[in-house]
Amino acid sequence: MRKKFGSILLLLLVANVLLVTMAFAQEETATDTMSGTTIEDTLVQEAADVEEFEKSPQSGGLEMFARKIVGSGLVDLFIQGGFVMYPILLLVIWGLATIIWKIISLSYAKINVKDFLAKVIPLIEEKKYDEAIKICEKTKGPVAVIMHMGLLKVDHGVESVEKAIENASILEMAFLEKGFVPLSTIINLAPMFGFFGTIVGMIRAFRDIAAAGEVEPTIVAAGIQIALITTAAGLAVAIPMQFFNNMFLGMVDGLVMDMQKGSEKLIETLVENK
Repeated sequence: MRKKFGSILLLLLVANVLLVTMAFAQEETATDTMSGTTIEDTLVQEAADVEEFEKSPQSGGLEMFARKIVGSGLVDLFIQGGFVMYPILLLVIWGLATIIWKIISLSYAKINVKDFLAKVIPLIEEKKYDEAIKICEKTKGPVAVIMHMGLLKVDHGVESVEKAIENASILEMAFLEKGFVPLSTIINLAPMFGFFGTIVGMIRAFRDIAAAGEVEPTIVAAGIQIALITTAAGLAVAIPMQFFNNMFLGMVDGLVMDMQKGSEKLIETLVENK
């Protein structure tokens, strides 16, 4: 798990470095081509290029698909945000995949413990361990798993049952805790990429001011736009990820309580019916 996570994080960092290098290379090229023109001419040309792009019907198929799914407004914001929006998009995809997987796995693990114990405990009291084991095998979730492992050791005494439950609980907890590291990584990285975009936008704004020799709102608008869009995008990713992370922590805490309740009831019943 750690090796896989490390590989993904390294890939993201390499992609980010490549994007930064390409962006600054493009900016240097644009600066060279602007050497013989005024800043007003450049701004007019940029506005004309944007207008022509928006009117052009030959946008890429992927972009057209995105416009139909999420709306043209969000796609336009993504494009206006610059190259920093691409690693943020990767974080969104990674986070959504993790959230979907986590919801499915935790929903599968949740059972009605009260009804489950009502079926199993009477069989244990009657020492019908084979029937109790079959019910545990047919029931999903960590509670059934730890009770199943404990019942398999019932012939070796209560201490063996406790040891089997403890070992099974460690394995189940490791499974329940999967997915929290990716979510925590996304929560930390998304605002950092947003702030990085803020710096990039301010650099562009000050560069335009230096080229024009004066401060005008229209001159710094493009750089400030990049700064604000990327900051908002980073926070827009981190906030829902934090919400789902906290929600999953609450669900895991509930499952841990169910596991503790089931194991204690099993041990108590075995001790009382020696």
